[in-house]
Amino acid sequence: MTTQTGRKPLTRWTLFAFALPAAPISAMGLPLAVHLPPFYAGSLGLGLTVVGTIFMFARFWDVFTDPVLGIVSDKYETRWGRRRHWIVISVPIMLLSVFMIFMPPVAVTPLYLVGWLFVLYVGWTLLTISHMSWGAELTPDYHERSRVQGAREIALILGMVFVLTLPILIEMTGPEDVAAARVASMGWFVLILLPIAVFLAVRFVPERPTPRPQHVPMKEAIAALVQSKPLQNVLAADLISGISGGLVASMFLFLAEDALQLGKYSSLMLLGYFISGVSFIPVMLWLSRKFGKHRTAAYSALFNAASVPLILLVPVGNAPVALAVWILLGVNMAAGPFLFRSIMADVADHDTVRTGQQRTGLFYSMLTMTNKIGVAVAIFGGYTMLDMIGFTPRGENAPEVLDALRAVYVWPACIISAAVAGILWFYPIDEKKQRENREILEQRGIEAAATAIAARTGHPSDAQSSGVPAD
Repeated sequence: MTTQTGRKPLTRWTLFAFALPAAPISAMGLPLAVHLPPFYAGSLGLGLTVVGTIFMFARFWDVFTDPVLGIVSDKYETRWGRRRHWIVISVPIMLLSVFMIFMPPVAVTPLYLVGWLFVLYVGWTLLTISHMSWGAELTPDYHERSRVQGAREIALILGMVFVLTLPILIEMTGPEDVAAARVASMGWFVLILLPIAVFLAVRFVPERPTPRPQHVPMKEAIAALVQSKPLQNVLAADLISGISGGLVASMFLFLAEDALQLGKYSSLMLLGYFISGVSFIPVMLWLSRKFGKHRTAAYSALFNAASVPLILLVPVGNAPVALAVWILLGVNMAAGPFLFRSIMADVADHDTVRTGQQRTGLFYSMLTMTNKIGVAVAIFGGYTMLDMIGFTPRGENAPEVLDALRAVYVWPACIISAAVAGILWFYPIDEKKQRENREILEQRGIEAAATAIAARTGHPSDAQSSGVPAD
């Protein structure tokens, strides 16, 4: 069995070892969106507006760090390759900051939270960008890239599933401070798993050689980014998807525990949601082969727009109905994220054809940046709206306040999902176009190799002697 490029598909062990670091990445990312904002706002007493503002500005810090770290990841190679050494460097940064954020050893202040969030996001960005870029460069194949990013998405979701079981177990032990205990358990999960996962990945998965980038003047390089319609499509869709995802994630516990009064079943609902997501990834891979990656992502967004309003029909206190709705919502929760990452690999190839630059890290830094901006805007906007409607976390709230909470949770996500589908429908790189781009890049590689041989031997290459121009 071979891929469209004539190469053997990646083995399951290679996919497993590569994808494994995604589990601790998500095990940290889920609490950052779902558990830590309520923990710092409520249990630690910093307040909704203060915490929403801090998380927004901490995310906007990545507007500066993401492109810088993406460029650095592209530019500096070692004998390990272009990506793996950056992943290793990120580990100690992550371990220290996770400990300080998830298990604060001193009384927290707004300044404490700001400082350690900034450090955490530097390590997280370096790890995430390097890992996604490495995955994009493991194979040049259009569909094989979806398989790589699908494996990574499975690891991400399984990391969420494992970390979601921890609060359930913690709550069964009846600790004095439940919120602090479940956040600490998630932190320890990351501290233990991250170094193990990174070791296995960098030890057993080699990097595929990539050509050294040609020099392009800065003005031309920036113009290629600004003028790239495929890049604009993906980044716009990812930005507003981040807003939608950030809203529903950061307000989930408030919706589940205060509006729906589901108490301890809230963690079970998330568990069902993510198990549903990971179960349907093979289906989404099949659909992407049949309809193309961008059309499948658009259909997924339309499904989300149609299904999210079902939340409004969940009766208060009815855990079985709530679980059924969240399982349905989870059917396509993974489609957008892994298809966006697979699509971005094709965008990077398109840019290389146009400019001669190998800027995969930069492109993935832009993808993580737009999503983080979206989440930051969502947390700030969502928490500000909750303050405006008079919502009190774990307090007494009037029925109209809880109805407003449901509306804020549902309708923005519904409208944004429809907009994402519209943006992706006109994305211009399909499988045929990607094959054309790969053929151009392969031909350039052959010509570059021939030129190098000619330079060593003193004889003109076949391409030179036949008068074939360089692309």
